[in-house]
Amino acid sequence: MKALLLAVFVPALLAVTLLCGCSSAPPAAAPKATPAVQPEVKPPELYSAKQCFSTLMNLAQRWQPDALPFHMESELNTEATGQGGKATVWRAMFASQNRGTMKSFVCSGSRLSSAPASGFTSTAEAAYPPNVPALIFDPSYFQTDSDKAYATTLEHGGSAMVKKDPQQPVIYILDWDPKQKVLLWTILYGKSQAERQGVCVVDATKGTFIRAGK
Repeated sequence: MKALLLAVFVPALLAVTLLCGCSSAPPAAAPKATPAVQPEVKPPELYSAKQCFSTLMNLAQRWQPDALPFHMESELNTEATGQGGKATVWRAMFASQNRGTMKSFVCSGSRLSSAPASGFTSTAEAAYPPNVPALIFDPSYFQTDSDKAYATTLEHGGSAMVKKDPQQPVIYILDWDPKQKVLLWTILYGKSQAERQGVCVVDATKGTFIRAGK
């Protein structure tokens, strides 16, 4: 009888010992955390005026079939100085004479939170002031792109300003001159009209230099 008890007890004790030994083993190492995938940060896109203008024109005529441009300009920000005739943001204004209203359309390649969203957007329709009809121009007059106009300014004082200040800001303004009946680029060397260091006017149809000053 005693031998029988030993035969039963000893294997059971061994089993318990093995279980205790297993439970005292060190815990398995936790799996390494997979590093979070960082979203791709896209660089800003710089455009010349004509690269934006055709699409803005199409959007304006979807708004009103008779819509025509009367003003376009670049916007300065930390992504581009405007040199080279390019900017990340361009704004163009269009008028519908049938409705007596105007609307601004924006072309943006900017990634700045403070800038217009990347792509094409527009502002609300509003009544235009009395001088707008005289400023409306036929899009076919717009032949000289902003980069070509910029190159012309370099030959008439602009290169000296850029040499003096490699970060020299440049602003581009496209308007119709109702007196001379010509579409003009006014290129400002400066952060604004008030802070300009120089100005150059270029024929936006022929690309020829007209005048320069300060």
